Amino acid sequence: MLFPTMTATEKRRQFREALKSQKLLRFPGAFSPLVAMQIEKLGFEGIYISGAVIANDLGYPDIGLTTLSEVTGRGRQISRVSTLPSIIDIDTGFGEPMSATRTVQDLIEAGLAGCHLEDQENPKRCGHLDGKGLVTREQMIRKVRAASDGKTLDRNFLIIARTDSRASEGLDKAIDRAKAYVDAGAEMIFPEAMQDESEFEKMRKAIQVPLLANMTEFGKSKLLTTKQLQNLGYNLVIYPVTSLRLAMKAVELGLTSIRDHGTQEQILPQMQHRKELYELVRYADYNQFDQNLFNFKIPGEDKK
Repeated sequence: MLFPTMTATEKRRQFREALKSQKLLRFPGAFSPLVAMQIEKLGFEGIYISGAVIANDLGYPDIGLTTLSEVTGRGRQISRVSTLPSIIDIDTGFGEPMSATRTVQDLIEAGLAGCHLEDQENPKRCGHLDGKGLVTREQMIRKVRAASDGKTLDRNFLIIARTDSRASEGLDKAIDRAKAYVDAGAEMIFPEAMQDESEFEKMRKAIQVPLLANMTEFGKSKLLTTKQLQNLGYNLVIYPVTSLRLAMKAVELGLTSIRDHGTQEQILPQMQHRKELYELVRYADYNQFDQNLFNFKIPGEDKK
């Protein structure tokens, strides 16, 4: 009961099968295990764990300040509560190529289904900001190969290569980089900050492996619908910061109301009811488990 009955190995296998279906898989971002449970309850196909959200939740900007242990630990906490596959953002891989190998091995042990690493140099930036610096194509190729080599524990773990080169090198160079990353072992490409629908389409025509679309708010990409992305031939869409932005705005408005009115009475309709929370975390099941565990007699004890 504390963990889903489906193993991480089975989640990875099913994720691979789902990618073959030609159906767009929707992976909203989860900033906590509780959000991941809500994502599954509402019928989505997977869970995304954003590096930016992990950094922001720790009080940092998204510039590569988080550590491997922080990201892996948070990934394990989120992925273990759901039967859905979880993919996680590992920024630039936490170091040189050997570090990318170790990162993948740690993520497999933590129960993740896949990860993406990007071709930015440190200090990195959010993918939809200007002024990003890139490593050379050759440097990124080495990291992708090293990450792929780390899949010894489970070959179904998915290696996703993200290229941030559209902004500084143009779409054609971004496509060239994507092709090189596929040759190096990337099994999915994440083209960051596409400008419009035609660019998503050109990337799809040029790349033979599955593609990931990032539908983050307030960025450079138009917010395409799932139908549009499906028609464009994309395989997976992430909504990386949506749940955090929704939650933080609700927190801001709620705390402001308490400050101004001296009570939370007027904002009760905006809250998740305790009953709904208890249903989500299966409170009744745990209570039943507790009763079953302790409501017993040891054979022969009454004869003492």
